[in-house]
Formats: sequence, C-alpha cells, structure tokens
Amino acid sequence: MFDEVKKILVEELQVKEDLITMDAELANDLGVNSIELADLVMTCEDKFGIEINEDDIGKFITVGDIVNYMEALKSEK
Repeated sequence: MFDEVKKILVEELQVKEDLITMDAELANDLGVNSIELADLVMTCEDKFGIEINEDDIGKFITVGDIVNYMEALKSEK
C-alpha cells in the first residue's frame, strides 16, 4: 500500500520521491496543501475502490496515516 500511495504522490502531486517516507508529514515535509490532500483522497478512493470518511481526512498528518487507514479499510472488505 505504501508504494501505491507513494506513486500517487509522485505522479499526481509532483512530490519528490526521495522525500516520501511513512513518517513524512504531508503538509510540513511534502508541501501538500488542503486542495492537494482532497485530490489525493479522491484518487485513492477511485484507485482502490474505497470510501474515505470526510471526518477522517483531518487525521491524515503523515503518509503512514494514509497507508494505515487504507490498509484497515481494505481488510474490512
């Protein structure tokens, strides 16, 4: 899942690949703003066939937060 999220960040948001780690903060380390985060969420929903609760988006601080959330969603299916 990490590799898929990383690919989306690089391809869709032009984030430098070497900056992306599980601990990298979306805003502080990667420069992802709220609009880009919304785009990332929509792309993940489409790509993985999941629905991310809007209330949970605010909990996405690090790349790891997104990866762990999506892995938990996929395991529920």
